[in-house]
Amino acid sequence: MGFETIFDASYKRVLSNNKNGIGFFEAFYLQFLATNTEIAKRFANTDMATQQSMLKKSFYSLFAFYASGQADDAIRGIAERHNHKNLDIKPEFYDLWLECLIQTIKQYDEQFCDDVELAWRLVMTPGIIYMKFKYDKTS
Repeated sequence: MGFETIFDASYKRVLSNNKNGIGFFEAFYLQFLATNTEIAKRFANTDMATQQSMLKKSFYSLFAFYASGQADDAIRGIAERHNHKNLDIKPEFYDLWLECLIQTIKQYDEQFCDDVELAWRLVMTPGIIYMKFKYDKTS
């Protein structure tokens, strides 16, 4: 089974799983905001339901970037919004983001194993590298 197939299956499992009434994206943000006070401060006045919806949509952009190897308008827009001139999401935050994501997947995917973890890392990493690269670049 290829890593794209493993990723797709895992993604479906985590989306369908609730733990004590908490869905995957909410659990991710609870974990992510607890890792770093600066990150928590940045989200202090954020509508988290909207943020979770945006993250869900961003996953499709990250997967498309992984699959095509090309930046489309969606991922370029995300990178622009997150760069040093706008939201100023520092490159090191993406590493924390990925580790929190993996920890949340461990909790929400009952079939979590090394191949599932690797599939998620393989799919997410090209987009993360792109976001880091575009942090201090001007359009």
